[in-house]
Amino acid sequence: MPEHYLADVQPAARYGVHRSTPWRWTKTDPTFPQPIILSPGCTRWKLSDIEAWEEQKAAPVGRETALRSSR
Repeated sequence: MPEHYLADVQPAARYGVHRSTPWRWTKTDPTFPQPIILSPGCTRWKLSDIEAWEEQKAAPVGRETALRSSR
């Protein structure tokens, strides 16, 4: 299946944030995917990277979270 690429407005719309927010996340959140430069003036995020980041954020972290989930 071909890879899909997202402009900054697409992740922003996906999360209900301003279009500059994904750019800020690339600088402040080391887990957020880095965009790919396709050509000068054309930078995109891979949809598969965004989806993997979402799964990582949704996964329980640490023993305490796992214990709460099993109750």
